[in-house]
Amino acid sequence: MNKVHLICLLLAMVASTTTGCGRGVKLVKVSGKVTIDGKPLERGFVQVIPKDSRAASGEIGQDGKFTLTTFDNGDGCVLGNHTVTVLANESKGPTALHWYAPKKYSDPATSGLTLDIQAATDTADINLSWEGGKPYTETFSDEGAVLGSPTPAPETN
Repeated sequence: MNKVHLICLLLAMVASTTTGCGRGVKLVKVSGKVTIDGKPLERGFVQVIPKDSRAASGEIGQDGKFTLTTFDNGDGCVLGNHTVTVLANESKGPTALHWYAPKKYSDPATSGLTLDIQAATDTADINLSWEGGKPYTETFSDEGAVLGSPTPAPETN
């Protein structure tokens, strides 16, 4: 192999390593609000999952607002129409998990949520629904198996 071929091969390897980690993609700043049945979801995380790029995520504040991060704090998300998940739960010890939003929204296969990011935005709003349900605590055996049906959370005003 001559020097020109070696240099080209090395440059190609460096380029694939650089773009492989996703830093070569264009990000736009994205923020929004998560509501559940019209009220702000007060905790949890949003994850935006592009098909061919690194996922972006953001913590949900007490006002329901979030800002997406892909690499650096608040840097945003890649353009496109992406699957979204919302995970809003809290451990209540080794055998219980309290859900503040329906569990289905935490799985990309069942969330049914998408965001179409075409430009920077501060209105990437995500609307969830309990569909007649309410927050609940899911209990597990010591081996991790789900025990029975979830226990509804106490009413709060």
